[in-house]
Amino acid sequence: MNLSPRPAKEMRSIQHIRLKAAIDQEQIQDRITYHPDIIELHLTEKNLQNPNEMVSYIRLLKAMGIRVYLHHPMKHHGRYLDIISSSPEMRQFYDWSCELLAFICREEHIKCIIHCHYSDSESTFMDKANRYEMRRRIEEILHICDRSFLWEDTTHGIFSAQNPHLLTEIVQPLHLPLNIDISHSFIALKGNNRALEQHLETFASHAHYFHLVDSLGIEHDSLPLGKGNINWKMVKPFIGDTDFIFEIDLSESHYLDCRLMIESAEYFNKV
Repeated sequence: MNLSPRPAKEMRSIQHIRLKAAIDQEQIQDRITYHPDIIELHLTEKNLQNPNEMVSYIRLLKAMGIRVYLHHPMKHHGRYLDIISSSPEMRQFYDWSCELLAFICREEHIKCIIHCHYSDSESTFMDKANRYEMRRRIEEILHICDRSFLWEDTTHGIFSAQNPHLLTEIVQPLHLPLNIDISHSFIALKGNNRALEQHLETFASHAHYFHLVDSLGIEHDSLPLGKGNINWKMVKPFIGDTDFIFEIDLSESHYLDCRLMIESAEYFNKV
């Protein structure tokens, strides 16, 4: 493993270079070319089988002065995770992975982003029994991980802006530190910027981190800033000095080129 920041091809003086990458040497080499403030490492279940490699990358990036965040794996055996899944195997993986990542976070003094669930899962159904079970399960994870995790909203279901009980039943009583994905909130609110503003007025004080991503507000499209319908001039004051990344979706052929994230940083700086 040999990482070293090199002069960027089109290096300009850009503030707020905050990027995501997989545990992949070529991807990470591309990202550090831009001398980022933050890199968020998106993990897969395969990465958890080799925690020493993960820790080596974390330490290399920290040694370069880069703040590191982790992102909990999205899937187990090809299925999106759900904290209240009826599958004992998925629950076991969820708990085991949290325990492992919490240990790494404590040792390395970093944080990990985690989803309670993704859309089209059992947690999509917001009945009282499911909401109660989600709170109970989160409490179980909090006993495992203390405060290592930042809890991310999704586009549909219990842990989304669609749930009118999210604040009073889960976030406030559990004192949950959040990662708010602006595009997820916008989609959950059907592309309504006024509703997004009201949502941020309520939840931003609980956010320790943000994912800045644009969207048309219809489906999970993960667009560069300025390419969707989100009012970033309205959003920016809510971000303040809180850490964030530009979590722009890259096509498979562009995983090794993060310029869409760099362009988003330029856009955000001009808003």
